[in-house]
Amino acid sequence: MIVRTLVCLSTIIAGLALRRFGFGMGLPAFVVKYGGSLLWGTMVFFLVAIAAAGWSRRTVALIALAVAVGVELFRLVHTPWLDAFRLATAGALLLGRIFSLWNIVAYAAGILLGVALDRRAMSIKVRRAD
Repeated sequence: MIVRTLVCLSTIIAGLALRRFGFGMGLPAFVVKYGGSLLWGTMVFFLVAIAAAGWSRRTVALIALAVAVGVELFRLVHTPWLDAFRLATAGALLLGRIFSLWNIVAYAAGILLGVALDRRAMSIKVRRAD
């Protein structure tokens, strides 16, 4: 659980850094936008993996994908208070503002990245325990 938490926190830091400094580093808008979405999907994978530590990676990935798609579909819901929250930084980072099928693709790629990172991190942890 500690390893997953550290990877999750690292993913959050990387995502925030990409959104904050990506344009200043000269990265294309596509990389900043969808790279952030990819890392958000990775974060969701690790949050689910932390919460459901005994579950298989496949189950965790499917739940993470359902959460990510649900959040994206929730962007189609508009109320004054929800739209006001989405204009705030926290609302934009957590819920996003505009529905996009491309975000779902980026989330899915991020979840696959999460699976790969988790597999790698857990294999290192197991080897150290030997």
